[in-house]
Amino acid sequence: MFDIGFAEILLIGVVALVVLGPEKLPTAVRAVGLWIGRAKRAVSSIQSEISEELRLDEMRRTASIKKEELDKELSEMKQPFKQAFSEDSPISQSVKSSVTESIDTSAKVSNGKVEKAEHE
Repeated sequence: MFDIGFAEILLIGVVALVVLGPEKLPTAVRAVGLWIGRAKRAVSSIQSEISEELRLDEMRRTASIKKEELDKELSEMKQPFKQAFSEDSPISQSVKSSVTESIDTSAKVSNGKVEKAEHE
């Protein structure tokens, strides 16, 4: 980020010593250290929040892709059943006739039971 070498830091220290004096220099250095620490923590916090948001965004994107793949597979799996049980398919016609016959037979049986119960 900043390219500050030992010579530059030494020069800043000498200037601070001359300007502030030996009595106020330790307090000023402590205050600068606290400010630098706060700035580093803030930058670190922002970086971790950004990386977390990026991770969540990537997870959402991956989940969306997986959902699309699963929906596609599901529609592919449903396709044979849709074709087999369409209105004009032989299977559908057979099932309809079996159900109709079953309903007719059960209606006759139930009518017969009702008639027998009335005669007794």
